[in-house]
Amino acid sequence: MSDHATHHDDGAHGSVKSYVTGLILSIILTAIPFWAVMAGDFSTLATVGVIVVTALLQVLVQLVMFMHLNGKAEGGWNLISFVFTAAIVVIIIGGSLWIMYHLHLSMMQG
Repeated sequence: MSDHATHHDDGAHGSVKSYVTGLILSIILTAIPFWAVMAGDFSTLATVGVIVVTALLQVLVQLVMFMHLNGKAEGGWNLISFVFTAAIVVIIIGGSLWIMYHLHLSMMQG
């Protein structure tokens, strides 16, 4: 076999340790908001805050540990394309919410 056929890119595959770490972090980041909702000791705003923060952390754990998104793979193009996609999604969702809010204000004045 040629050397090219047996070479694997270490950045594209995770180790068992990284998968287990990702699994444990995912379980913890799922249990925290579950506990916050079931305990019911927080205000609604605090509970929503806990859910949003843990959801964002959960997304980061999934992207880094399981999807191997980092600046090293494919010269950083995966990371750049993800950041661009996330920016477009934020702009679209934020713009839609902004438009709906102002439409709601305009329609309630009569």
